[in-house]
Amino acid sequence: MSITVTTLVENTAGGPSLYGEWGQSLLVEADGMRILFDTGPSQHVLDNANKLSVELNTIDKIVLSHGHYDHTGGLMDVLALIQGSGNRQEGIEVIGHPDIFQEKYFYIEGLPARSIGIPFTRTELEAMGARFKLSREPVKLTENIITTGEVEISVDFEPIDANLCIKEEENYLPDPLADDLSLIIKTEKGLVILLGCAHRGLINTILHAQKITGVRPIYAVIGGTHLISADKTRMDKTIQALKSMNISKLGVSHCTGMKSGAILANEFSDTFFFNSAGIRTSL
Repeated sequence: MSITVTTLVENTAGGPSLYGEWGQSLLVEADGMRILFDTGPSQHVLDNANKLSVELNTIDKIVLSHGHYDHTGGLMDVLALIQGSGNRQEGIEVIGHPDIFQEKYFYIEGLPARSIGIPFTRTELEAMGARFKLSREPVKLTENIITTGEVEISVDFEPIDANLCIKEEENYLPDPLADDLSLIIKTEKGLVILLGCAHRGLINTILHAQKITGVRPIYAVIGGTHLISADKTRMDKTIQALKSMNISKLGVSHCTGMKSGAILANEFSDTFFFNSAGIRTSL
């Protein structure tokens, strides 16, 4: 199977005239399907797509990794493009978890809370053609492409960021980020796992993907790993786990953080690449 992953949005620009901004959006072309995995934080998903000669008005489905603005803020612009092209009068399926529309905040006690959720209502998005398919369970897109659904917590060294919260009445409570999902592609070489942020843990996500597919080999892992604030113990255990999996391609970006990314680059050498905006990866 031929797979192409084009990074439309990422913190860093991998080419001239491209926009780099905090967030992520990947166009995944595989198994006869064109899937937009997240939309970045703004209209720059369209700007970068144009500069890369990517036609977003012909995508088949949209998958949202979770309900944070930096992965969903460009959704309205993408929907407007599709609607304006007249290609999909019936709208387009948007796959995610039921919790993506929760009120989500970044909160440190004693400081003002900052809203970090989807910057649109479900009603507004549906009026622009979004047909939501929200499921806690894995969703099968093709014979070989599936979402993880809720990621099972299996290891004890991948804590969820305590400053990421949901609001219940007037209280800010830790967000379990049950809506954090990834995209899995089954290939003859092993699993290709595309991450949004891996808030539930990079290793947890990989182990969960192996469990629900029954496939052990991991060919490639691409996307955000949320190792930006990982301490040495967590990094050491993460590296040990990744090395035991014999991954052929490791392309990190976004919430991995430059320091953690540099450590992974040193440990994984030719296997590793920084997945900046504009990078096209053929698998």
